[in-house]
Order: sequence, then structure tokens, then C-alpha cells
Amino acid sequence: MDTLLKETVNASVNSRYPEMSLHARKRLEEILIRRDMTKGELLLKEGEVSRHIVFVGKGMVRQFYYKNGKDVTEHFSYEGCIAMCLESLLKHVPTRLMVEALEDGTLYYLPYDKLMLETEVYWELNVLYRKILEFSLIVSQDKADAYRFETAHERYVRLLHDHPEIVKRAPLSHIASYLLMTPETLSRVRAGAFNG
Repeated sequence: MDTLLKETVNASVNSRYPEMSLHARKRLEEILIRRDMTKGELLLKEGEVSRHIVFVGKGMVRQFYYKNGKDVTEHFSYEGCIAMCLESLLKHVPTRLMVEALEDGTLYYLPYDKLMLETEVYWELNVLYRKILEFSLIVSQDKADAYRFETAHERYVRLLHDHPEIVKRAPLSHIASYLLMTPETLSRVRAGAFNG
């Protein structure tokens, strides 16, 4: 019995579709594929086609890309989070995003093709899929709005409030690129946040 699998399904489902039945959760557990990861490992490389929705059981991953020769972090995921390279997954095209393990840990892969077949049989898995997409859309909109309307200090304070695990566990260089600031700016912002 994989207790981490059950915990991961419950944490991920509860954040998006808490009323999902035990029967549907069990079916989800049956189709997930366990994948252990090692810190520094590239789990998805640029140019590959993403074929899975990823449930993070243990550890932290980041999605990133290169722009003008610089490494830019797009997203962090840790225990209870769901990660995916949406455009590649839905359009079956090579991704420009890469996924890197920031810690040793365990992921559970949900094969997209298998999920599509299951959604025809299990309506609750169809609802979960929709909720995952809705959640992803909201997160993207929130991030875009933060870049448009918030100062560097406000973006950092929001990250600290909403995702303290990222601030505790991710390297500062990755946090800085995620917040669209230089490491020097992040140092000043952090100093201000802790002194203010």
C-alpha cells in the first residue's frame, strides 16, 4: 500500500474538488504512475512533448525556460501541487518549458491520454480535469496581474504569504527570476520585508 500516493491524491484533489468521492479517488490512484526524482534532474526537456499531468507527492520541482540566455522560473510545485506544461499537453507540441527537480522526491504521473479515456467513464474525473484547468487558468491570471499591478515588494510579500514553502526551500536565484527581479533587487526587498 503506497500511503504517499493516497496522501498525494487527497491533498491535490482537496485543493480543487474536495467533494470528489472515495471511489473516484481510488480510480485516480489506480492510473497514476509513481516516479522518483533526484535533485537537479531534468524531468522534462525543451523540445519534448508533455504527456502527463504531474501530482507532486514529495519534494519540489520548478518549470523554467531560457530567455536571452537567462534562466527564468515560471512556476514552482511542491507537495499537494499539480504541475503541467499546458500548451504542450493540450496541443501535443514540443514544449519550451523544462521541469527540474529542486529536491529528491516522488512524483505521480497522470497520463493525459489515459485521463481522456477515463473522463468518458468517470464523470468525477471529468470534473476534476476541468477543475485542474480552471485552477491553472486562475493561477496564470493572478501571476500576470501581479506583474502588471504590483511592486517588487508586493510580489515578494504575496509569495511569502501564499507560498511560504517556496521562500523556505527554493534557491534565491530561482525565486528572483520567478518574481521577475534580479537577485540584488530580491535581497533589498527581503531586507525591507523583514525590517519593515
